[in-house]
Amino acid sequence: MNILFIENVWLGGAKYGLFDKKILTAFSILPTLYTRQLAAITPKSHNVTVCNERYNNIPYNQAFDIVNINYTTSTAPHAYEIAENFKKKGIAVVLSGLHASAVPDEAMKHADSVLLGRGEMNWLTLLNDFENKNLKKLYQPAPYTEKFSIPPTNIKLPGFVINGAIEATRGCPYKCTFCPEANIPGGHQYYERPVADVIKEIRSLPQKIFNFYDNSLTINPKYTKELFKKMSGIKKKFSCNGNANVLANDNELVKLSKKAGCVSWLIGFESTSQKTIDSVGKTTNTIDEYEQAVQNIHENGMVVVGDFMFGFDNDTKDVFDNTLKTIQKLEIDVCDFCILTPFPGTPIFKQLEDQNRILTKDWSKYTLKNVVFQPKQMTKDELIIGVRKIYKTFYSNSYNIKRIARSLKLGIYPFFLVLERNLSSKMSVRYL
Repeated sequence: MNILFIENVWLGGAKYGLFDKKILTAFSILPTLYTRQLAAITPKSHNVTVCNERYNNIPYNQAFDIVNINYTTSTAPHAYEIAENFKKKGIAVVLSGLHASAVPDEAMKHADSVLLGRGEMNWLTLLNDFENKNLKKLYQPAPYTEKFSIPPTNIKLPGFVINGAIEATRGCPYKCTFCPEANIPGGHQYYERPVADVIKEIRSLPQKIFNFYDNSLTINPKYTKELFKKMSGIKKKFSCNGNANVLANDNELVKLSKKAGCVSWLIGFESTSQKTIDSVGKTTNTIDEYEQAVQNIHENGMVVVGDFMFGFDNDTKDVFDNTLKTIQKLEIDVCDFCILTPFPGTPIFKQLEDQNRILTKDWSKYTLKNVVFQPKQMTKDELIIGVRKIYKTFYSNSYNIKRIARSLKLGIYPFFLVLERNLSSKMSVRYL
């Protein structure tokens, strides 16, 4: 069969210029590896084409037997347009991804079949059914088993690419109320690939620098320590995600990550209010441990990337200034600031919908940069203005220079990471 996979890429709703696209391409900033994982698991007897809309035009004029479109909430309207175009040509369409899994009834209006979750095993079942002319409308996620071996992800991208990408584990067991990934069917199931398989894939990457796309490499420190020990002789550099509690209390893991080649840790701090953290079920975060987590990472010569979110029910207008003061005190090197977005399928979406506080279901606005619900303790405009202000202040010239200069003591790779992230974020400020 001829199979087409389409990565319906989300870029936060921004309209990037040619130069910015070159930067995004070079640093391999992908929203997910899901599509490429499905392509990798597809039997070699099929002809597989992967289309990423950032780089390629959709090949409507080529002959395909089946098309799998993977998309997020913000790209759902465009994904449905693509689906309808293929259906008009008599080509079977499968919709998959976070949004399809969250609202399958909506997805089924535009597809021949909907693939739930992110487990590759239900994709294999779907393909088999399609070949036997027994395609079902809905495929539930099948659990991973020890008998199921996940092959290396096909991550070849066109153009000049500096960063590679890989995933050692699947899923997240914590299920924070705002997280769309952990709350899709099967998304909370945690699965670890055999360390030997991960090491083999890392060695095969053409890039010397790569990102771990795992939700967190601190869910099982024992597994991660084994992985880092095996990586120490590979001589590649990488960035990864982790939780504050482990990074604050397990300095052995932090040190091993440095020896393995780690350049930066991304931490979802989310908020500087413990009351807010507790309200969204972020059990890995204790505010009093933030400083120790950052200190452990810095003392081992690595960068801290912090994620912060605004618009929680406990947030008042002073949350922006208070957060900025904490960030400056902790000396966090790079920050991502976003607006709380109640993605469908999450507990927080149901809560706000029950309270009649969802302002729009125009999914194209669900980009983490728009306010799509009624905040509790500030107006919609106050929330937008506050996020824009902290973003522009943090990435102002004076603060950028200070952080870039400070990163020199961390080493050459951390320095260049901080330089690139601060400069690219500075460019992105004009799109806010």
